[in-house]
Amino acid sequence: MPNLFILVLQIAVVLVICRVAGTLFQKIHQPRVVGEMFAGIMLGPSLLGWVAPHFSAYLFPASSLGFLNALSQVGVIIFMFLVGLGINPRELKSQGHAAVLTSHVSITAPFVLATFLALYLYPRLSDNSVAFTSFALFMGAAMSITAFPVLERILNERNMLQSRLGTVAIACAAVDDVTGWCILAYIVVLIRSASSETSIWVTLGGVVLFALIMIYGVQRLLKRFATIFEAQGGLSENIVAFVLILVLASALCTESLGIHLLFGSFLMGAIMPKKQRFVRYLLDRFETVTVTLLLPLFFAFTGLRTNIALVKGSEMWMYCALILLVATAGKLGGSMLASWITGMPAREAAGLGTLMNTRGLMELVILNIGLDIKVISPALFSMMVMMALITTFMTSPVLELLCPDVMKRKPVQAEGSRDVPLEPAAAAGD
Repeated sequence: MPNLFILVLQIAVVLVICRVAGTLFQKIHQPRVVGEMFAGIMLGPSLLGWVAPHFSAYLFPASSLGFLNALSQVGVIIFMFLVGLGINPRELKSQGHAAVLTSHVSITAPFVLATFLALYLYPRLSDNSVAFTSFALFMGAAMSITAFPVLERILNERNMLQSRLGTVAIACAAVDDVTGWCILAYIVVLIRSASSETSIWVTLGGVVLFALIMIYGVQRLLKRFATIFEAQGGLSENIVAFVLILVLASALCTESLGIHLLFGSFLMGAIMPKKQRFVRYLLDRFETVTVTLLLPLFFAFTGLRTNIALVKGSEMWMYCALILLVATAGKLGGSMLASWITGMPAREAAGLGTLMNTRGLMELVILNIGLDIKVISPALFSMMVMMALITTFMTSPVLELLCPDVMKRKPVQAEGSRDVPLEPAAAAGD
């Protein structure tokens, strides 16, 4: 049985620290979520466990972490639904050639570089219990992700949502997220099937069948909800509860298929109708408790799993620097080069590369999955968490340096407008 006093105390402490850190980071022009990410690390062995080990052991006893993790995972499931809800397939079409090429290169370049890096890191930070193919594929997927919600928040705070740079960045980030999660889904299936009696082809067939049922069956039901909303100006509590049940059921299906809970909730959000008022209505119902209460618990749990003390000695810090270098060169450099080739001005292309290099919360979600399925070690997990924090933190100051106000407010040249408002989805990452 959980110690309810300790659990409630943990929640209270996490909320206080995350809100304070988020407010402080906002004062230095960083999104609140960046401060909350750092707060989570501070609550773990990297700071609190080092400065006050006895208090840390009292506040976060090992016996309580399972309950803290369970609550945080519920939050991440709903959060991934909100991320999928904010992704609009029209974005890529509206931005044309620049977004197509940039999105493909911004995935391919970091993936290829990370695979080469895996050749170097595998014998040093892994062992024979993990197949090299799984290790390399995971490193590639983890390096390729862009934090779609955090990116939206940064663009919103700088009044860049309707600029050419902002709309291309959003389109590319949406494609990156979908592609990155598809790659990660395959990796998880590959790894889990190795220890399962079920053939990988049977698992993949089940996944494809599930996706077809969702897209061609469940999506029609969801469209009826949108029609009811348009007719009545809202949804009954029963329908809202049913949407939440569908999210949880979809998550359970992907978990039973051998992927992960989060893929199901993400897919449910992605197939939801994208009408502006309907999306805003659902966000209003789900995001407040998720973002304010449950996600900070996820940051804290991630911080408890992150131990910077494991990165000791000049050699380990060299590995950490190499990971940061490869991640930035692949994502920032690849995106910048591709957008420049399509005709985007050099400074604006550099700004796009900087935005695409934002990893944030999405990276932490992927890294936790990697640690759960034991494809990365705790030491490598800590290094990758530091890389995620640094690349996310550097986005705002580098963007401020590269993109003056005149360029930030450059009008969108492509025809058409967004069907889904960016600000609500951005709040999901805030």
